[in-house]
Amino acid sequence: MTTEDSETAILTFLSASPETVIEDTYPWSQSSNLDHKTVVGAIKSLLADQYVVVENLETSFYAFTEEGQSILDNGSQEILVLKALNEAGKLSIPDLQAKVGKDVAKIGMGNCMKAKWIKKDGQDLVPVAKEDEVEDTVRKQLQGLSDADFKIDALSDQDAKDLKRRKCINLVTVKSHRVSRGPAYQPQRVKKAADLTKEMLDSGAWETAEFKPYNFLVLGEKVGGGFLHPLLKVRAEFRKILMEMGFQEMPTNKWVESSFWNFDSLFQPQSHPARDAHDTFFIKEPAQTVSVPEEYYERVRTMHEIGGAGSIGYRYDFRREEAMKNLLRTHTTAVSSQMLYKLANQPGGFKPARYFSIDRVFRNETMDATHLCEFHQVEGLVADYNLSLGDLIGTIETFFKKIGITQLRFKPAFNPYTEPSMEIFGYHPDLKKWTEIGNSGMFRPEMLQPMGLPENVRVIAWGLSLERPTMIKYRISNIRDLFGHKVEMARTQNAPICRFEDATSSA
Repeated sequence: MTTEDSETAILTFLSASPETVIEDTYPWSQSSNLDHKTVVGAIKSLLADQYVVVENLETSFYAFTEEGQSILDNGSQEILVLKALNEAGKLSIPDLQAKVGKDVAKIGMGNCMKAKWIKKDGQDLVPVAKEDEVEDTVRKQLQGLSDADFKIDALSDQDAKDLKRRKCINLVTVKSHRVSRGPAYQPQRVKKAADLTKEMLDSGAWETAEFKPYNFLVLGEKVGGGFLHPLLKVRAEFRKILMEMGFQEMPTNKWVESSFWNFDSLFQPQSHPARDAHDTFFIKEPAQTVSVPEEYYERVRTMHEIGGAGSIGYRYDFRREEAMKNLLRTHTTAVSSQMLYKLANQPGGFKPARYFSIDRVFRNETMDATHLCEFHQVEGLVADYNLSLGDLIGTIETFFKKIGITQLRFKPAFNPYTEPSMEIFGYHPDLKKWTEIGNSGMFRPEMLQPMGLPENVRVIAWGLSLERPTMIKYRISNIRDLFGHKVEMARTQNAPICRFEDATSSA
């Protein structure tokens, strides 16, 4: 039955006389073979146009569960267990479970033992009473409830509590209505027009048609729109800070790189564990890059095999097929090496530069609360004459102060393409401990010389993930709640604008 059918049934029932009312829609809908939810929907629609007047009612009653109906039909578990034992004389527990079922045996045995209807004889259970000598109290209570039309007062508080504990009954509360004629009552519903149409104007029906009142104060539909992900908000703030420091953004829109730019140009040996498939995603199609700068390739190969710039190299046979493999870049330093090569070979010769990048990188890692197979790397580098470790520390301190991290520590570390290298630690005020927030170093001469950079040019560089400061900023403990297919969309919508306090300005 549709809502319109229910509306017609209600108006027809009320048409008998002005005094006719529907005392309670719940029993009325059952007697009229109507769905109560549909009837309630029809009443709300009629109420809006004042066809009816409504009083809210609330009715509570008990209803049988599946367990309760089964007991009413077949008897309680204790009676079924007692009957089975009387029929067999005695039964072991496994045999009893096989005869009446595990659930029935479990509940029935306990109740029978408590009532002293059965006892244990070694490994067997034997009956003490016969089923016609005892009363099935639970079944009798359920039968009495059924005979009383499931009314609340049909059971005492203790009986109701016991039956609920045994999951035989549930308390059901139904919200219903008392319905009578309203000021605009008519035996038939006349729908009011919502809009003035061309057909109404052509036929003249608009002159007699009733229209729904317009509410000029109601707000329109909320305008939807896109929302910036927390990572993008932090990225935008980092870009702003780095550009204020005079850095120029590198083009990082190419996720697939060759092993030459990702590893070889960084003086990372071809036998390095990071180049294994367990750590790096290699591309199947196309499996190899088209080309690399040949004269630069030869200089890199020579540096690996023989050495130079005071180094003896790695002393192995450099393989072209390994260098030409395509992969998903494992760091944005692959882009840094290309930018430095272009910087060294640009018309007019080398000029000092500052570069940065913030983009996605990929590593074949086991995923957990702090690691994903893809993440974002923030990288900055400065290429200039006669730079020192002090310049690197000063640049790092300036950047982190601008994002509000003033307590920094540096720890010596090893990186294949930087020497010296330092891990960066910052004090986390929430966790009350020092935590690693980045890595840094000065690019090795073995990396810079093949590029063609002047001998006294030094390159300082540092990097960190974008996810870690974002998780700290937005108090996110699991990286999978920040990035990936399990992200809650409401978090993205409600995330506040990212603002990092410049510690230097507040000092």
